[in-house]
Amino acid sequence: MLFFLNHRFFSLFFWLFIFSQLNFGQQQKPLTLKDYAQWKSINNTAISPDGVWMTYAYKPNEGDAKLYIRRLNGDTLRTVINGKEVSFSSDSNWLAFLVDPTKKMADKLKASKKPILSDLQIVHLDTNVVSVVKTVKSFKFSKTSKFIAVHKQPNNTKADYKGSDLLLKDLESNKTLNIGNVSAYAFNKEGTLLSYLIDAEDDYGNGLYVVDLNDFRIRPLHTGSYTYSQMTWNKETNQIAVLFGGKKKGNVERDNTVYWTSNLISGMTTPIVHNQYSVTEDADFPKNMVISEYSKLTWNKEGTQLLHGVKAQQTELKKADEQKANVDVWHWKDERVQSRQIVQAGRDRKSNFKAVLNLENKTFIQLENEDMPSVNYSENSLWAIGKLDTLYRKNVGIPGGYTDLYSINTQTGKKELIAEKVYRYMGMSPNGEWVLFSKEGDVIGYNFEQGKLSNLTAKTGISFINEDYDKPVEKPTYGVAGWSKDGNTLILNHEYDLWTIALNSDEVVNLTQGIGNDENIRFRLIQLDPEAKTFDLMEPLLLSAYGDFTKKSGYYKVKFGEKPEMLCYENKMITGITKARKADKLIYKAQSFEDFPDYWLTDLSFKKPKKITNANPQQSKYKWGKRILVDYTDERGHALQATLALPADYDSNKKYPMIVYFYEKMSHMHHLYSMPKYDDRPHASTYASNGYLVLMPDIVFDVGMPGSSALDDVTSAAKEVVKLGYADPDKIGLQGHSWGGYESSFIVTQTDMFAAVVTGAPLTNLVSMYNIAYKSSGILNSPIIEWSQGRMGVSPWQNMELYLSQSPLHHAHKIKTPFLILHGTSDGAVDWNQGLEFYSAARRLGKEVILLSYPNEPHHLSKKDNQKDFQIRMKQYFDYYLKGDIAPIWMKEGVNHLDKKRLGPEILEKID
Repeated sequence: MLFFLNHRFFSLFFWLFIFSQLNFGQQQKPLTLKDYAQWKSINNTAISPDGVWMTYAYKPNEGDAKLYIRRLNGDTLRTVINGKEVSFSSDSNWLAFLVDPTKKMADKLKASKKPILSDLQIVHLDTNVVSVVKTVKSFKFSKTSKFIAVHKQPNNTKADYKGSDLLLKDLESNKTLNIGNVSAYAFNKEGTLLSYLIDAEDDYGNGLYVVDLNDFRIRPLHTGSYTYSQMTWNKETNQIAVLFGGKKKGNVERDNTVYWTSNLISGMTTPIVHNQYSVTEDADFPKNMVISEYSKLTWNKEGTQLLHGVKAQQTELKKADEQKANVDVWHWKDERVQSRQIVQAGRDRKSNFKAVLNLENKTFIQLENEDMPSVNYSENSLWAIGKLDTLYRKNVGIPGGYTDLYSINTQTGKKELIAEKVYRYMGMSPNGEWVLFSKEGDVIGYNFEQGKLSNLTAKTGISFINEDYDKPVEKPTYGVAGWSKDGNTLILNHEYDLWTIALNSDEVVNLTQGIGNDENIRFRLIQLDPEAKTFDLMEPLLLSAYGDFTKKSGYYKVKFGEKPEMLCYENKMITGITKARKADKLIYKAQSFEDFPDYWLTDLSFKKPKKITNANPQQSKYKWGKRILVDYTDERGHALQATLALPADYDSNKKYPMIVYFYEKMSHMHHLYSMPKYDDRPHASTYASNGYLVLMPDIVFDVGMPGSSALDDVTSAAKEVVKLGYADPDKIGLQGHSWGGYESSFIVTQTDMFAAVVTGAPLTNLVSMYNIAYKSSGILNSPIIEWSQGRMGVSPWQNMELYLSQSPLHHAHKIKTPFLILHGTSDGAVDWNQGLEFYSAARRLGKEVILLSYPNEPHHLSKKDNQKDFQIRMKQYFDYYLKGDIAPIWMKEGVNHLDKKRLGPEILEKID
């Protein structure tokens, strides 16, 4: 009898479970734009140094964010609306963060033109006791964790002086020292001293001060009726430097003096040594120049040098002498065209040249000048690298970026030529003893002390050229992976593996033992210590791993001389690893098309990972597709891949409508979660949820044939999906934006295999695009079209027919497909007239074209209402042409200007 009851019970339970799952599936609904508001992203993540606590904030597409403070092996301690900029104390006992007003309150403040300010919350994590400080600008814990400095917002933001209250709080005793009129502050490395600058009304009390945190004793180091700036501690934090000075009447720039001290230690038992450098006392200092406050003061490691900036003094322009006309003179001799100068005017006003002050003998060495405007300086040696580009910068017939490299001795100022016409500079070693650059794929090293060049990659016997780089300039290598801790070994990336190259011998080692090349796994070094600049080759090294064809990712570890050991390697995109500073605890993100990138907790073994966040549990209520990889070969013989999203409830016996979305290479996004958000792209999650396939193919480019290359690869990928039986060949749509907009615009002129095309911010006329400016940067488009993303390789004047052949506009008469253009009138990347040219030509030729022009919008739509509007219209467009849905009035008849606020995309009309 007992067996019978149990059997009936479990049978009943089984069928109830089956019915509940069927009912659950039936209840799942297609994802729509109205559902986007509840989707949340994650930010403000941090793990405490001891690995016990974590913070993360859920930020919904609409509404306020919620910050969570959680014990990782327990429950949430606290939630806070709009908490941000989180920071743990080094002993993990305290957490501090800023808190913004709610969106509702912020909107009210904005409407009334009042400032939107943040408060500070300080939480004692064991007791959950919170203290609040109102209207805070910034904060910082001392290294000892006993103190926190809190800088408050100024009461008068329009005042000439910049100082405001600084609260120095003793967290253990709950005592607070309030210091007024502070403009800048910093703890020393040990957290035993706090320095600050005073900038007060009428310069009263201005100066550099230090607080001894043992007894809160304040000591003035330098005071006067000056403006103080660029306060900085040296590496050992027993020295501090600052600029001070004033502006003479009629001058534009401040006349600054450098002040620095020695022997600053807690207790201040030793005499403090005061020093300063005034340009008026140095006969070798360049005339009519000043030390500029626009450049940081930087100590070298030994505390014997200060890097700073110098700038030419100018006199103020009197109102009577100002040019009355408003004209910009565009001259053929301009090194930077006027549009670039206009965009960079603010930067140019503060531009300065790097210089070094040798403190022992107070010798000044100017490193940069007009001819050599770029110098890289090492804090760990006496060497710098200068880049002289005067021979190349005016040559518009070659790609920008060529320089002659010079070594500079920062003690003497002596310069030595290293190499001419270098295009691929690769940086200095962390110890400042070597500099690297590449020539035709070889990595060349220069040793400053020896003064000689070495072909480092020649030792390996293999090429380090990135052959897949398809822009018409010198091909790069795969880059520097890192340097050994002792400075004697360089670690280089190859396509898949990592190589170590000894700098003082011929020893070379394939660190990953060829496993990367054998299995097509791209290994790259990971540094878990954010302060470390080198790698200890005697210890196990952490590697990220990415399967070039499988799209798997994860982490391996490797010991020098041994094969890499897999830690985790999954069919997901695994990124964002962060280690607790003082514990064997890691957090990382794992995502796939179906799985939101939530955070996981593990240790260095990566065993037993634990999911920490769950930002979007509501996803289970919606239909969601999945992705598969598609291999295809284009007409040129390239073996490529695409990622294909299958519709929710996919049935292999059906053929589905498909949208092709593309840019350049896209298959690496196979495991990227398709986040529902407001923008101007088609989201695979939404379209798959509503019965579409979404194909994202790879494109490789031939020089001079960008449009034809895209046509080949996009159509080849689409044909493969049709051949495999997934897609209905008569119901395929196309969408691309920016460079993808160029490609989609070109493709619509070359084939009728697509039923509808949506092209966003498209380049349509390569000739006119070549000859105008990239408004947001001010540079001319010609280098971009010729040598960068455009990949044309020549100018229109060298091969006009080639440009015409690759310009969508010049093939507009061939269009057989209805198409929709999106463009913002304030697009700073692709000029709005590019969309207008294509619309105008197509309209004149009687093609079915619609231009959605959004006034005052940039390259990507920025206003939420416009983003929503376009998402609705784009889906309506595809739904009509690919599914046969009802067409809204804006598609069927258009909308008169005076009616545009009355006739939104939701106004539908059936087709006769």
